Amino acid sequence: MTTIENRRFALLVAAGVIMFLLYQAWVKDFPAQTQAPPAAVAPVPGDANTVPETDAVPTVANAATAAPGAVTPETKATPAETPAQTIRIETDVLSVEISTLGGDLRHLELKGYAVAKQQPDQNVALLDDRPERWFVIQSGLAGAAEPVVSHKDTYRASATKYLLMEGADQLDVPLEFTNAAGVTVLKTYRFKRGSYVVDLTHTVRAGDAPLIASPYVQLWRTPFSAGEEPPFTPTFMGLGFYEQKTGGGYRFRKVAFDDLADEPVELKQTGGWLAMLQHYFFAAVIPPAGEAATFTGKPSASRGFLAQYLGAAQSIPAQSEKSFSTQLYIGPKLQHTLAALAPGLELTIDYGILTPLAEPLFWLLNWFHRLTGNWGAAIILLTLAVKLVMFKLSEAQYRSMAKMKKYAPRIQELKERHGDDRERMQKAMMELYKKEKFNPLAGCWPLLVQMPIFIALYWVLLESVELRQADFMLWLNDLSAPDPYYVLPVLFGISMWAQQKLSGNVVMDPMQQRVMNLMPVMLTVFFAFFPVGLVLYWLVSNLIGIAQQWYITRKLEKEGLGH
Repeated sequence: MTTIENRRFALLVAAGVIMFLLYQAWVKDFPAQTQAPPAAVAPVPGDANTVPETDAVPTVANAATAAPGAVTPETKATPAETPAQTIRIETDVLSVEISTLGGDLRHLELKGYAVAKQQPDQNVALLDDRPERWFVIQSGLAGAAEPVVSHKDTYRASATKYLLMEGADQLDVPLEFTNAAGVTVLKTYRFKRGSYVVDLTHTVRAGDAPLIASPYVQLWRTPFSAGEEPPFTPTFMGLGFYEQKTGGGYRFRKVAFDDLADEPVELKQTGGWLAMLQHYFFAAVIPPAGEAATFTGKPSASRGFLAQYLGAAQSIPAQSEKSFSTQLYIGPKLQHTLAALAPGLELTIDYGILTPLAEPLFWLLNWFHRLTGNWGAAIILLTLAVKLVMFKLSEAQYRSMAKMKKYAPRIQELKERHGDDRERMQKAMMELYKKEKFNPLAGCWPLLVQMPIFIALYWVLLESVELRQADFMLWLNDLSAPDPYYVLPVLFGISMWAQQKLSGNVVMDPMQQRVMNLMPVMLTVFFAFFPVGLVLYWLVSNLIGIAQQWYITRKLEKEGLGH
């Protein structure tokens, strides 16, 4: 590969970066439009006595016979006879509101996760019953013909305020319902200290007749952002399933909300889980492992989208009692806790095809953070580690460049001698490379290795809630947002220009020279919209590269390969 070809390769890589950035900006500015379902009666914000129109309550019978992808007919609920109350729960990490109408989770704030850096006192509300931010969790017990208890029934509550007291590890919130047939259901939410896991238990006692019941939980929401989003950065919003494969084992599968209208989902399997995903946060239903479950996802006929879990039916003899337990996770995508909660739950942190590279990068980044207590410092140390690992490749690159410069006159002579006979010219050049023992392709390897690392780190910084709104220093108080004063992008552009100057003049045509001169300016403009953490990585990488280049160049000069 000639010097010109080396530079062409570098230009192609740079063009690839630019196309990648342009694609991100295009998707952000022109997202696919979701066809809104027909509007129905809207619930009044904050009014627990208003019953919205919802999807029909599942029954054991239709759960067993529904065709894959079928949409269950919907019915309109009638207002409850008993006025509903709002129950408020406070733990160390959650602020929750539950309505006695259905025992629905109607509002849930994540303490310590601000909506925006400029609004530190306003927590992210992952669940919300305001029409423009609708996301609620409903649950009950399906029956053979009609529900044992549903999200349309009203429970009785012994209190309207619950507080996880100092020294207590858990807090139980009980709700009670009794129907006309004498069937009693005790619905209990259990909250734990320092945890985003909520245990949900339905304990049913049959009356004079036996019952058939199966638990169900449905996640019902409209698409909205629960917090501040980085600019020009598309993020996923939709359903996630831990799907059982035909040949055994499980796989993570996700379906964007935009695709659910054309591809409604129904899975009948053993084990697994169901989630509604968004950037940084998610809500999941985690049934008991090893039990039969049906997971469905579809557009709601009233608003937004509906994801539902329906458990296996159980027979309950007359005057007997049976409990059904399910776990809910409602919180951030914390990488050190999800894997322990349920198999595959850590896959909700989706790094895409570069997951095998992104996961160890985050592990190393997290290790450096534990040492320094600062995510920005951790990024600097991670960059240093990556550059040290790649040092030999960088040395081979500069050695190849030095030899290309040294033998540039001879290469030019070969071009003039063979003229348009490209075959003879290439053969002569290969003989020269072999005789002088250098490989021009060595200059390409650091670029090839660094680009996947760059993209993998991009996804780590984009998806890791641990870096969300993380401070670095001075005015750089959010590593997940762009530099407000554009200082880091400008410094990056200067460092890139310095690297080009340090490389010296090489043989290239005027057009290539103009493009190379414009590259620092063009990438500075693009990096102005990138998260601070990513620009910091690339700036530090350039600075370390300049130092390495200076050291290697001095070393090569002693070997007679300098200028």
